[in-house]
Amino acid sequence: MKKNKNKILVIAAHPDDEVLGCGGTIAKYAKDSDVYIAILGEGVSSRYDQKDEKEKKELIALQKQCQKAAKFLGAKDNFFFNFPDNQFDTVPFLKIVKKIEKIIKRVRPQKIYTHHSGDLNIDHRITFRAVLTAARPIKNCPVKEIYSFETLSSTEWAFQKMGGFFSPNVFEDISKSWKKKVKAMQMYKSEIRKFPHPRSGEAIIALAKKWGSVAGVKYAEAFELIRSLK
Repeated sequence: MKKNKNKILVIAAHPDDEVLGCGGTIAKYAKDSDVYIAILGEGVSSRYDQKDEKEKKELIALQKQCQKAAKFLGAKDNFFFNFPDNQFDTVPFLKIVKKIEKIIKRVRPQKIYTHHSGDLNIDHRITFRAVLTAARPIKNCPVKEIYSFETLSSTEWAFQKMGGFFSPNVFEDISKSWKKKVKAMQMYKSEIRKFPHPRSGEAIIALAKKWGSVAGVKYAEAFELIRSLK
């Protein structure tokens, strides 16, 4: 009898957060598990005072880059919900929760990876709260494990002043997949930056080496375990 694959759901606020937060882990597990990526926000509109054709074109380009990166990492599928960029606090919280509940019901993941609760970015913090609400441990909830990841240029830029600091207690060895993480981030032409910006290839590698040295491997991604049912 063929064994069903494990299912993993990554829930990120914006395109590129999924790569920055757990791109190496996605690539690592996509070989043997079905990995899905849900992007809640459109990631563009906060850059413009008014909606125009340029914004629409940039949104289309950004989502194409996201799909390309997801495919490259081995994700089975990704979903877009287009909540307003850096304005999740203007959307009824229940509306965000309901969207996540629907994708959980559709995918039925055993594991969820999402943002850290103390990030500088308001969308990240709301995403974390919405995931915990949508995946609350009630009858028939398929989610057995929830992990939060750090997002370069948001987690560290909060300087531990936004109601909590990132305290990882789970590490994934990405010594065989860190190159794919860097390459996937480079596919985000509009989001990748030059060093010393945190969203640069050099900074991503440096962080992977840092957590690798903490965990005793060459390269690692760090996560905070939020909930686990064994």
